[in-house]
Amino acid sequence: MNAEDEQRVRELFRAAAAKMQPHQTEIAHEMWTAGQRVLRERTLAQDPVLSEVDRVYTASTLAHWLIANVDDPGCRVQPTLIPETRHYARDLALRGMDTNDVEAWRASQRVAWSAWLRFCFETTEDKDELRELVEISGASLVTYIDDSMAAVAGYIDEARAELAEGPESQRLATVQLLLRGAPITRPRAEAQLGYALTGHHVAAILWGDSPDQIAFLEDAAERVMRAAGATGRLTLFAGTTTLWMWIPAASAPSRTDLDQIVADVPHARIALGRPAPDVHGFRRSHLDAAAAQKLLTRLRSGCRAVHFEDVQLISLLTNDLAEARQFVADTLGGLATADRVLRDTVRVIIAEQFNISKAAERLFAHRNTIDRRLVRVDELLPRPLAQNAAAVDTALALVELQSSEQ
Repeated sequence: MNAEDEQRVRELFRAAAAKMQPHQTEIAHEMWTAGQRVLRERTLAQDPVLSEVDRVYTASTLAHWLIANVDDPGCRVQPTLIPETRHYARDLALRGMDTNDVEAWRASQRVAWSAWLRFCFETTEDKDELRELVEISGASLVTYIDDSMAAVAGYIDEARAELAEGPESQRLATVQLLLRGAPITRPRAEAQLGYALTGHHVAAILWGDSPDQIAFLEDAAERVMRAAGATGRLTLFAGTTTLWMWIPAASAPSRTDLDQIVADVPHARIALGRPAPDVHGFRRSHLDAAAAQKLLTRLRSGCRAVHFEDVQLISLLTNDLAEARQFVADTLGGLATADRVLRDTVRVIIAEQFNISKAAERLFAHRNTIDRRLVRVDELLPRPLAQNAAAVDTALALVELQSSEQ
């Protein structure tokens, strides 16, 4: 290929990259979804914080490759030297993971390549130009993915070396053994954790949006501990934006306490498990908290603090979001989008077992006002409230989570 042809292919490369840029968000999401689907290490896919870090990293890598090829088409694109890369690597290191799951990377790469080919075909109809463009850009993309995998692996090695100098890595490894139900004696686990596994435990997961919010999470963790009436806690960094915590307590902080904590501590989000005893309770309460955290993330809820027992049924219902939305529509009809006052009235009525006097007292309203609201509620519902109260209450709880202020 002579210099003129080479320059022509470079310009086509630049043009295709520029055409792809407006679509990079949806393509990156498809790449991330494909990678998540084939992950052998399911923890990465199931943990909402790790999964989100992976999503951000995928979007950043695609954006970086496109920008580089608009600026200098066909060059060897260096891996993204952005904070997300190191955060991603550190989170993987903390959980004992690495980049050996090559199939997930390749699944993302296949999506990117398929999308890229569409833009190549839109850029030129000349077969010779298209062949050269595909060969050069294909080599660029494969090399970039390989270099990115190597860069993340290098950062993971750095993070592991750093973690090895302190006790955090060993404590997290011990906790993960306990959570998996692996054979580890209680005395050995307690010695490594500096935490007694007898008695009751309340587990909490606290997380934020960026690593610079860790100080807020520590503050929130201390407040949760005090609200539970405890004087000590086990707290672990489970990622650059996540804390895992266990409190030796037989009861969790109240809803009022939690609301006050997240009001006082900017950016912190909290999911609490149910109190449970001994080693099994240590594990069970954490799994509860993890399920509650995953629910908030799955629904993209603005709710900042939640008890698992308050959302357990919703968690089961929303494993299929399409089915959950249909359940809400079928159960609530027009009430789903009705005035908040009507929806709140229904939940209080159900909580008070249809005692109008008690409901009116809680709502600071006259009995006649409550009666009028209930008439309107039955007009909006597909079935009368008295005939379907449990389903209505669950559907309203789901609507409340989804409509929480972002």
